[in-house]
Amino acid sequence: MTNENMTPVSGNDRVDFSCTPDVPCFNACCRDLNQFLTPYDILRIKKGLGITSTEFLAQYGKRHTGPQSGLPIVTLKPGDPRDLTCPFLTADGCGIYPHRPSSCRMYPLVRAISRSRETGRVVEQYMVLKEPHCKGFDRGGPICVEDLVTRQGLKIYNEFNDMLMEIISIKNQLISGPLDLAAGQLFSLACYDLDAFRSHVYEKNILSGLDFHTGELEEAETNDEALLAMGMEAVRQTLLGARR
Repeated sequence: MTNENMTPVSGNDRVDFSCTPDVPCFNACCRDLNQFLTPYDILRIKKGLGITSTEFLAQYGKRHTGPQSGLPIVTLKPGDPRDLTCPFLTADGCGIYPHRPSSCRMYPLVRAISRSRETGRVVEQYMVLKEPHCKGFDRGGPICVEDLVTRQGLKIYNEFNDMLMEIISIKNQLISGPLDLAAGQLFSLACYDLDAFRSHVYEKNILSGLDFHTGELEEAETNDEALLAMGMEAVRQTLLGARR
């Protein structure tokens, strides 16, 4: 990906794009896979599959340490080791389409964020990514950028992804290099293995002494989205030393 491939757009701009089975490159982007998964991606996919996060990570996840962030990351394990295809690719397309990762939903858009030093407000910028292999441009639309984001259900993905970006920013300000073993394990548990994290919270009381009120703890006991938000806040407090 180079700057020449990306064109900045505003929310009101329109993009001519369509990705359907009649496009010659249909499913091509599901091969030669290097698919990074965010915490909310994993939450949605494991719920869609009807399995626990622990089972999902064992069957579909590959764990790494981010070369720039120094934080644990998870990528999809290819279904075919030769073609590096997505494990959820079928002859008809994506087998988990309603629960697919945010980067798949976003395409051909790329989203970047920055935080204002004066106000603390998150500012987002969208760009259109035009890759040589993609034949979807000028085959559909035009689609308004804001409508595409809404139609693809990206709001909640963006909210959780922004939480992760804030953690990365704070970590890089306070800690250089990878986390130590214990801190890395806690990050992985709270952000990626939600079902195991829940048992640690309610059976082992690992959040004792942190800044959470009773209502948060009660909601997170049965709500995965609330649990993930609490887990990411716990990472801020315990790993990064950041308070609310």
